[in-house]
Amino acid sequence: MLLAGDEWAARFEKFRREAWRLETLPQYLMPQEADEFESFRNGARIDPTTVSNAYTDRLRRQVTEGRAQGRVHVLTRPLSAYLRFEFQHYYQPHALAGEEIRVLDVTNRPDPLEGVQDFWMFDRAEVVLMNYHPDGRQISRELFDGDISPFLEFQRIAVDESVPFEEYVQDLDL
Repeated sequence: MLLAGDEWAARFEKFRREAWRLETLPQYLMPQEADEFESFRNGARIDPTTVSNAYTDRLRRQVTEGRAQGRVHVLTRPLSAYLRFEFQHYYQPHALAGEEIRVLDVTNRPDPLEGVQDFWMFDRAEVVLMNYHPDGRQISRELFDGDISPFLEFQRIAVDESVPFEEYVQDLDL
């Protein structure tokens, strides 16, 4: 089953304990962020401590409710322009709002998750496959219908092999 609109948004309101994502692409081409990305490429920067929007507000609320949201992004260096944008424009404010973001840099090592596609997992019980074109344009979100135990193992590996976002970006000039 494909998920969009209210059905997709409801996943983030209904989960009880944890929403977790694996990201594997060097860029995600989202039409709604094209102008911001272009501004970033032209030198515009934001102060992550001042960001307040529906997403960060929801993250803060979830934290007070005892619900966690996290992700691991698998990447290689050099970082793409999009990853630098994502780190500065999204990850920094989201981490400050309570999202548990980690980075798995596989630049000079084997990728333990090679071939695993992006996904979201809700309450370690429901998996939504994130389908993208190779250039990062989203195709669809698809509710996975099957045994989720491989995804639990993917999450374990991703978390065990990664470092906290704040640690990863310590020496980066974002």
